[in-house]
Amino acid sequence: MSKKNRLNTVATKLQNLPDFISGYAMSKIFGHTIKYAGHSGVRFEKLTEHECIVSIHNKKKIQNHIGGVHAIAMALITETATGFVFGMSVPDDKLPLIKSIKIDYVKRSTGDMRAVAKLSDEQIKLIQSQERGEIVVEVTITDEANVEPIKAEMTWAWTSKKR
Repeated sequence: MSKKNRLNTVATKLQNLPDFISGYAMSKIFGHTIKYAGHSGVRFEKLTEHECIVSIHNKKKIQNHIGGVHAIAMALITETATGFVFGMSVPDDKLPLIKSIKIDYVKRSTGDMRAVAKLSDEQIKLIQSQERGEIVVEVTITDEANVEPIKAEMTWAWTSKKR
């Protein structure tokens, strides 16, 4: 089991709420903290040390010119899912930073979008034991038809906070 940090402590409490309120509470609290995600309507479905699942509804304010979820909204859920699962293990005395984002848009999307990001036990141990480093966080993005319209690779880094 990994060491708890502030995000991990809050997320665990929220995840332990009844199912009908847990996702709503996470979405409201984390959407208030990360305002762009909140404004765009990112919804948290699950957040643990090993997995983060977020989704976004295909609504008018985030659509592109052909009625699908805008490319940047797809990138937003990708960054949100990978960043939160990564953040669950970063010690409080370290600073999490996005190092690189690589996204290939390979198919037209249909309807709502969902991102599932995962960390392995080995990655969590590395984050918590090294003074600084970087990892690629695995993420799968699917649309309402369960098709993967984008392929993404997100590299996250951590370093000591400057005092």
